[in-house]
Amino acid sequence: MDKFLIVGLGNPGDEYAGTRHNTGFMVLDAFAKASNIVFADRRYGFVGETSLKGRKVFLLKPTTFMNLSGNAVRYWLNQENIDQSRLLVISDDVALALGAFRLKANGSNGGHNGLGHIQQLIGQQYARLRMGIGNDYPQGAQVDYVLGRYTEEDMKTLQPSIDVAVDIIKSFVLAGIDITMNQYNRLGKR
Repeated sequence: MDKFLIVGLGNPGDEYAGTRHNTGFMVLDAFAKASNIVFADRRYGFVGETSLKGRKVFLLKPTTFMNLSGNAVRYWLNQENIDQSRLLVISDDVALALGAFRLKANGSNGGHNGLGHIQQLIGQQYARLRMGIGNDYPQGAQVDYVLGRYTEEDMKTLQPSIDVAVDIIKSFVLAGIDITMNQYNRLGKR
């Protein structure tokens, strides 16, 4: 059976819930809710499992904190013997406008600490979905901004993109990265 690992990046703990840096967690929560998946507290993260048309899908919300996300990703790839071509990592991105998103088959970490740590441990050859959180902050205030919570107004802009991200996950598993990029990237431009 083909296996896939879908990772949403964020920081564990109630104090980080709803923050911009936890957008990856929010996407996985939306996917889990739509599919009635329950997360269990397992090694290095909260893990949910489902299957899509005969393909086994593992959802991972690392509990390693953002800067050590690679530990959780590497562990679960190895634990479940999942090929890196079947890994999708979802993260926040200040370089994209709020509600914009971009799916890529591989590439640099773009300065994102979570993606940077994953890259250190497994390289750049994995798919990533970057969810735009905007960059409406004064110079030197990036940390406060990314760890700040979304407003109700922000969520009106972001929620449709989270809903599309749920579809992107399904398409990634069922159709592959190339078809999914062709189908969805044009929708993510803002």
